[in-house]
Amino acid sequence: MEAFYIVVLVSTTLVLLAAFSSLLAFRFGAPLLLLFLAIGLLAGTDGLGIQFSNNYLAYILGSIALAVILFDSGFGTPVQAFKLAAVPSLTLASVGVLMTASLIGVAAMWLLNLTWLEGLLLGSIVSSTDAAAVFFLLRIGGINIRDKVRSTLEVESGTNDPMAIFLTIALVEVLASGERYHGINIGMLAMFVQQMGLGVILGLLGGMMISLIVSQLETDRGLTPIFVLALALLVFSATGAVGGSGFLAVYVAGIYAGNRKLQGYASIKRFQAGMTWLAQIIMFLVLGLLATPSQFPAIAIPAVLLALFLIFIARPLAIWLSLLPFDYTQQEIGFVAWVGLRGAVSILLAIMPILGGLDNGQIYFNCAFIIVLVSLLVQGWTIKPVAKKLGLIIPPRMGAVDKVEVDLPGAANHELLSYRVVKDSPVLRGERIPRWATPSLVIRDGKSMRYQYAGRLRENDLVYLFVVPSYSRLLDKLFASRAPVEEDDADFFGAFALSPARPAADLDAAYGPGLLNESEKGLTIAELMKHRLGGKADYADRVRLGSIILIVRDLDDQDHITSVGMSLEALEPATALPIFLNLHDIIDRIRDRLKGRRSRETATAATSAGGDEKPQ
Repeated sequence: MEAFYIVVLVSTTLVLLAAFSSLLAFRFGAPLLLLFLAIGLLAGTDGLGIQFSNNYLAYILGSIALAVILFDSGFGTPVQAFKLAAVPSLTLASVGVLMTASLIGVAAMWLLNLTWLEGLLLGSIVSSTDAAAVFFLLRIGGINIRDKVRSTLEVESGTNDPMAIFLTIALVEVLASGERYHGINIGMLAMFVQQMGLGVILGLLGGMMISLIVSQLETDRGLTPIFVLALALLVFSATGAVGGSGFLAVYVAGIYAGNRKLQGYASIKRFQAGMTWLAQIIMFLVLGLLATPSQFPAIAIPAVLLALFLIFIARPLAIWLSLLPFDYTQQEIGFVAWVGLRGAVSILLAIMPILGGLDNGQIYFNCAFIIVLVSLLVQGWTIKPVAKKLGLIIPPRMGAVDKVEVDLPGAANHELLSYRVVKDSPVLRGERIPRWATPSLVIRDGKSMRYQYAGRLRENDLVYLFVVPSYSRLLDKLFASRAPVEEDDADFFGAFALSPARPAADLDAAYGPGLLNESEKGLTIAELMKHRLGGKADYADRVRLGSIILIVRDLDDQDHITSVGMSLEALEPATALPIFLNLHDIIDRIRDRLKGRRSRETATAATSAGGDEKPQ
């Protein structure tokens, strides 16, 4: 019993230490997941001396934690965001992962003296980005970028794990069997189709099951989030048991369930957020405890070189080739290439060669661990500066909002929102609350009063209102603090303002011809932008028409464009090197170069002809 209490005491202390370390991360901008990993290293064999070498238990705990993280990632992904970035993200999660693994495999053969198959296994282990790291940096790190780029990174990080897991398992089985590798065979393709197909199908069915059970469930409100999480883990384990990808299934189930109006949605989200934090802490602490830093120096130099090769060559090249057919700017492709953080998933996959009994099992683990450390140090600390350098951080649409959603029982067609009145908010400056919102209660200095008798609202008042869900964004504007205005905001949104209702043909007449095709000449500017953006426009979206750029300045509550900016200056290239250009840009550059050559040839010919003429 004393040993049991000591284990509980040490475990709880480590979790608390990791939780308190988040305060340092938020203050100094340090990669939080790196701190979790460092705490595990410091407490392990070469630190405080905690002995933990159970690879199987670490793999089980890590897999369950990853399933919880992926479900929450999917639960918080709007279906519109998934549709917006589905095709490029899935291309990155499949073709991109395969190319990254192959490039790392070639480098590992040379740096670590491995065979091609062994190098490919190491490449597969570190080929996927870490969902926990990416979601933390983008959602909590205050990096405000275009929805298309954010959605691409989030969906990629949520869907590339199954591909990396499949490659790792398949290669471990081939190496463990001692058979020679003869390339991709029918069996491997069938296994891939089975895992991914079952993952998608059972994930959708699981999401439907979760939505149906929660909507029909009549139980204590505190039990609802537990039911949801337990059902998600049921989807994960059942899919894996029948030969599908449980990780893909639980992510798909999260997307489906999160986009349904579930009873107690707000409490489910809060519970999921807490469980995701706990899962990240446990996963990184356990994997940190499992490592033995005294073994790192033996392979430190080749492992660091592999990490740098991954960050600066393999990942950027794979991302560029994968996104070549899609309409991403050079800056956006460069940023996606940089946000390729490796994390717990790579370390978790590095346990598989040890469990498979491979001769170099510990080398894979130590090498992957060093690559993750370098990735978190180099990329995790520089994500925001890189986004700012590339001009991708968009000006805030409005300031901070202090809002809490209060659950209502059943399928109520209203929601109860609680807003704290903050400094410089429109409602504090006297802006009236619209009639379609029903204020019911004000809490001031700890005392509650009906809204009718509260008088003029004061700073720090808590206001409770009933509102139809589709109108809540309008209330956010009323209760938001004033958005900071930077000097370069005008540059971001263009020097000129255009009416969205103007005919798009005016642009073709003024800056064309050839900007529009025949079907687009009858559209308004707003309709043209939505058409070019795939049917949905978002704040700060850009549409390039020849030498001009149209920018969405604002939208109404129905997502209709209400203000458009225009810039006559092309975006500065992300780099002087001819990389990260999409296919459209490459064709344009080739066309411009050919036109320039023809112009020079014509001018040369005219000059020669003029010199040969003899005066009459």
